[in-house]
Amino acid sequence: MGCDRNCGLVTGAVIGAVLALFGGILMPVGDMLIEKTIKKESVLEEGTIAFKNWVKAGANVYRQFWIFDVQNPEEVAVNSSKIKVKQRGPYTYRVRYLAKDIISQDSKTHTVSFQRPKGAIFEPSLSVGTENDTFTVLNLAVAATPHLYPSTFVQIILNVFIKNSNSFMFQKRTLKELLWGYKDPFLSSVPYSIPTTVGVFYPYNNTADGVYKVFNGKDDISKVARIDTYKGKKHLSYWPSYCGMINGTDGATFPPFIEKNRVLQFFSADICRSFYAVFGAEINLKGIPVYRFVLPSRIFASPLQNPDNHCFCTEKIISKGCTLYGVLDISKCKEGKPVYISLPHFLHASPEIAELIEGLSPNEEEHSTYLDVEPITGFTLQFAQRMQINILVKPAKNIVALKDLKHNYLVPILWLNEEANESLCTSYIRTIINIDLQNEDLICFIFAKYTL
Repeated sequence: MGCDRNCGLVTGAVIGAVLALFGGILMPVGDMLIEKTIKKESVLEEGTIAFKNWVKAGANVYRQFWIFDVQNPEEVAVNSSKIKVKQRGPYTYRVRYLAKDIISQDSKTHTVSFQRPKGAIFEPSLSVGTENDTFTVLNLAVAATPHLYPSTFVQIILNVFIKNSNSFMFQKRTLKELLWGYKDPFLSSVPYSIPTTVGVFYPYNNTADGVYKVFNGKDDISKVARIDTYKGKKHLSYWPSYCGMINGTDGATFPPFIEKNRVLQFFSADICRSFYAVFGAEINLKGIPVYRFVLPSRIFASPLQNPDNHCFCTEKIISKGCTLYGVLDISKCKEGKPVYISLPHFLHASPEIAELIEGLSPNEEEHSTYLDVEPITGFTLQFAQRMQINILVKPAKNIVALKDLKHNYLVPILWLNEEANESLCTSYIRTIINIDLQNEDLICFIFAKYTL
């Protein structure tokens, strides 16, 4: 006898009940299996997926540069006028393409040590010009002289070499020279044994950063990739108190199972300090739900706005007694050179900071820093780390190139954006948990479920 409508309804109800029962059983089991897999594959040891991607980045990482070309160098040097700049860029290099080396595991402390080789390859197709493009920029050696040699007697002597080498407050340099180094004529004329090569990032190519020692997560997955020591130290001497602590990871990955209320901490060797990011939004990145964490403006706030920053205020000139905000003096970790870090175009900085600079247009979308983190694995799938490099120039009556200045200038040299993009959901799932792609829709659904 055939099954009538009532029979169909009963059959459907039974099947639904069975599916609901098995669903109630299988979902927790699936959750446990995924959690177990993630914990296993997130450990930084030979044979795991995390280790393979950690040793060498799977995605291309690019560093873009925008140079501030000075339009009125003579007016500034002679009349102490406002500096007019024109941004030119991007000029793009591929970085972080070299695998970590000198990797050493310590089974007793559950740590792994390594160095990060540095290299930069110019990408013409992603750039507006060539490495031979020329810019009018600050003379780095001349500007640093009053800071490195405060003695009047020494300045008078060095002024002779500055004049004889025809060195001025500003100079023309190619992109390649400005970034990676050039023989400075003033320094080369000094008859003493001093470094003569100058560049914003000199030395860079064929050097290495580290040694880092990070936790591998073998005993505690919540500590994976967190930095234990940097160059053998847990605390940097450049900053007093807790400001010198080396916190978090290097930003490429974080411990898995991230929640929105977590504060992500990461360390930047280039800037010689630790930073933190807070949850900003949920983003769908090519089918993968990710959390976007952003650098809050409080990071560069003055101690009046954020008392936690009191130990980062180590100078009184630009900050006007630690009352202004938006810049960070990192000269102590740059061998005394007057280097200041800010967000591009002095985003989130006190208006007084940029009052002597014309041509800047800060905006949140182009100049803020963010990390898009997949919350289950803790992997950073996409990021944009942006910063601006500035040099403090102050009047110096004993140095002819600086004697007519009437103001302290914080001169922007360039700003950069280091970014990376990750692959599609199917490729990501294949890499992370190695499940048959026939189930890719189900897996994406499960991953989405974890991020709710």
